[in-house]
Amino acid sequence: MSAAAVEKLIWVLVYGGLLLVGLGIAVQRSDAALGLGMIVFGAIDAVIGAVLIWVRSRMKAGGDS
Repeated sequence: MSAAAVEKLIWVLVYGGLLLVGLGIAVQRSDAALGLGMIVFGAIDAVIGAVLIWVRSRMKAGGDS
């Protein structure tokens, strides 16, 4: 996987996860189970994005890894 593809995936996961957490908090007022599920999955997405930031920092700058 190229470095550019990893960088795109990082930001999609981080921002998508945080958006899902925010929506989950809003939805939780009307449906607690659905809201909690959205919060959990959003947090997992954001954590995976953070781990990919670390993975990207370990990749070589010029090539595919």
